[in-house]
Amino acid sequence: MLSYEEEISGYDLKKWADWSIRYFYWSPSYSQIYSELKKLERHGFAQSRVDSDNTLRGRRLYRITPEGRAAVTAWADQAPVDRPMLKHHVMLRVMFGHLSSPDRLKEILRDHIADVDQMERSAAVDAEAAKSEPGWAYSQIVLRWAERYYAAERDLAQQLIDDIDAAELALVEAEHDERTEYPHPTPGRWREVEQRVRQEDPDRG
Repeated sequence: MLSYEEEISGYDLKKWADWSIRYFYWSPSYSQIYSELKKLERHGFAQSRVDSDNTLRGRRLYRITPEGRAAVTAWADQAPVDRPMLKHHVMLRVMFGHLSSPDRLKEILRDHIADVDQMERSAAVDAEAAKSEPGWAYSQIVLRWAERYYAAERDLAQQLIDDIDAAELALVEAEHDERTEYPHPTPGRWREVEQRVRQEDPDRG
């Protein structure tokens, strides 16, 4: 974020991150931001000063250095790009739905839909606001992507609500020991499935 060449405080970096990278990466805490700023300064990638302006008295402002600009440019252009890693807490609950109930799972999904609806609206507002600054052109198209992403997430969650009853029916109708509440998978079946999918998808990591 310092690569935009603005002299800025850690506090304002946090606010900036909250209406930009939080939609697709994460929202850092104040402690994380200040810790990283100090590291950047130690490595010569950023420099700071205590502001003397009356409106910001005592606030430390940070600016990228030429060395920092070179380092972050090298990262953007040359560093390997990691695959996105999805950690979806809602899907984790649904996957272990045999331990819950259809009504509870649907409640969780409806709450999730309400959350992603809010994220979609917020991303749309922030994307529109970003249009006011030509220097944020790439940020603006990522925010538009985030808006579409959350819309798709809402549709997928709604479809999952519709699928829950069929999943529950499959459990109810399956043969199982009367002493258990749901059918247990055949022991070792996962090994057979693993072998089959590896044959069908040999490039799987």
